Amino acid sequence: MDPSLQQNEASLHAVDYWQVIKNRYGVILLTLLLVFMTASVITYVMPKKYESYATIEVKPPERTQALGNMAGVNTGPTMTPQFFGTEFEKIKSRNSLSRVVERLDLVNKWGMDQNTALRVLRGIVNTQNIRGTDLISITVRHTKKEDARDVTAEVARAYKDYRTDLEGQSLEKTINELKKAVREQEDKVEERRKVLTTISRTKDIAYYGERGMGNEGAMEQAQGAAYAMQEYNRLEGEKVQLETQIESLLKYDSEQLLIYASGLDLPDNIIKSLYPQYLELKRQIDGLKASGLGDRHPTIQTNQRVFESMKNQLNEGVVNLRTRLQGQLETAKERLIKVEQMRDDRKLENLERSIDTQDYVDAKRSFETDQALLEQMKLSLVREEITAKSVPDSIIVHDDPVISDFPVSPNVTLNLVLGAVVGLIFGVGIAFFLEYLDTSVKSLEDVERYLQVPVLAVIPKDVGVLHKQNGMSPDAEAYRILRTNIEFNRKNPEDNAITVVSGGAGEGKSTTLVNLAYICAQGGYTTLMIDADLRRPRLHTFFDINNSVGLTNFLTTELMLEDVILQTPVDNLYFMPSGILPADAAGILNSRRMSELVQDVKQRFDLVLVDSPPILGVSDASVLASEVDLTMIVVQHRKLPRNMLIRVKQAVENVGGHVIGVVLNNVDVRSDSQYQYYTSYYTYYAPAESQIGPPVGSGASTGQSASNQDSSKDSDLY
Repeated sequence: MDPSLQQNEASLHAVDYWQVIKNRYGVILLTLLLVFMTASVITYVMPKKYESYATIEVKPPERTQALGNMAGVNTGPTMTPQFFGTEFEKIKSRNSLSRVVERLDLVNKWGMDQNTALRVLRGIVNTQNIRGTDLISITVRHTKKEDARDVTAEVARAYKDYRTDLEGQSLEKTINELKKAVREQEDKVEERRKVLTTISRTKDIAYYGERGMGNEGAMEQAQGAAYAMQEYNRLEGEKVQLETQIESLLKYDSEQLLIYASGLDLPDNIIKSLYPQYLELKRQIDGLKASGLGDRHPTIQTNQRVFESMKNQLNEGVVNLRTRLQGQLETAKERLIKVEQMRDDRKLENLERSIDTQDYVDAKRSFETDQALLEQMKLSLVREEITAKSVPDSIIVHDDPVISDFPVSPNVTLNLVLGAVVGLIFGVGIAFFLEYLDTSVKSLEDVERYLQVPVLAVIPKDVGVLHKQNGMSPDAEAYRILRTNIEFNRKNPEDNAITVVSGGAGEGKSTTLVNLAYICAQGGYTTLMIDADLRRPRLHTFFDINNSVGLTNFLTTELMLEDVILQTPVDNLYFMPSGILPADAAGILNSRRMSELVQDVKQRFDLVLVDSPPILGVSDASVLASEVDLTMIVVQHRKLPRNMLIRVKQAVENVGGHVIGVVLNNVDVRSDSQYQYYTSYYTYYAPAESQIGPPVGSGASTGQSASNQDSSKDSDLY
């Protein structure tokens, strides 16, 4: 869909809503006034209430888990997301408020029983948390300012006492439970002590508290066993080392043996100091030979003798070293055998001693564990008793309530504003509801949708009789539009007899007929008005003409047509009164002479307009619709329901009549914006004040001038 079209439709809906408000503004204003006055009266009769408040700081109870946490560590405040909600309920609880009722003697003061006083008190006490703080505001509203202050102060004090009692009871319960647990633990420790003493005496083991698990003999035995094991391991290492060294000495020969022996770190090992000298002397001899000296050279021979002596000493040192190591090995083996025997003996003794002291160790551990637990419980008990004697205040009052000099309820400004807003909303709602229930004709679209005939003209509200006004007034333009639309909607130019009908009385069909006849006559058409409303004729009143002789006389006697047609003060406009009202109006109208009358006047006049009674009330209008060429329906805006309008059309068509169109009469174009373009149209094209002449009908020249002006425009239509 085109976005611009959607926007136009949306704006059209908005205009429709505004139109409903404009049309029903009286209902809206009346509803607004009633609701506003009701709010004012209620506000006036409401009792004045004064408010007093107290601000208190609430701290969560800080408790130690005496039984679950033996170290007595403070667990901190028990703050939860529901903390303040819980405290609010405590403040307004029966246990707390009962103290207020009793202390202030509200039962006698308010003249009601205990339960009623509690219920009333709970209703006037309000609590709330001050955002971002641990503060609670307690407010009380009452018709007496002194009572509001006293009740607020007492509620804060009662809540503080109630919290103190609860915390004291909890602390007392904790202390009692601790005392009971300490007594039970003391009995248990005493039993453990008796068992430990029995085992100590039976096994001959002395108890030294936390220093050890046995006596000095047991400790020495344990130390001796450990020393024997350590000595055995040391000797075993020495033996292995000696065996390795001896095996190496036996394995190597000559030069390799000397190199290995020189590296041994043993006492009296001359090889370690002699072998480097031996190597140095050998290098000197090799150096002398390299310099050219022969084996017989005295220096070389001297050095050679010293070299051989060193070599013999080294060989003797190796033999002595091997012998000494062999001796040490034998000694180590003998000591190892002794130490091994001692180790085995000590191990057996320790095993027997361990078996004897196992029960003792278990009993000692159980005794010491229970004794340590008992000490912690006694420490916790002492801490709780000290806490009970110095409990800090968990409720601190920061703002004491004071007497308020100005009432807080009712809020006059707020109530009146709400009354106005509610009244306005309620009034608009009623307006739209009435609009929804209203099935009357509201727009041109309603007429064309339900009747399938065009709207010939829209007649504004409060339009008077034109021939008594200035013929060039803007109101006349609506009837000129009607005259033009009749011409263009006539299929046959010979169809010039038109009856004007309406669904009910008071819709303005007679006024519409007179004004239309005047405009047509002013346009140069010879126009005849026939007052065929034989029930309540009115056309003669517009021209101040006698109604004694007219249509009924012509139909019931042999009078000539010229005897019953009268010339009006307006040029080209003629009138046939109704005459004396008959007993059977429908019978007179449904006659051959009436048909002859219609055919005769059609030949003599350019336009014949026949007034008729309401078509839904009597059958006269249906008879007239069958006699004339065309029927024009006058519908008063927002009066008849749409289904009655459909019945009007059906009544015309059922007798063979033809509906040329509808005139929407008495439209308030100032409030209905959809019709304002009609008003702006004929207002825009209306002549200026300087161009308006004397009233039509005041003279022949004036009538002739008006006739010439319009006949030049519409001569091609007739």
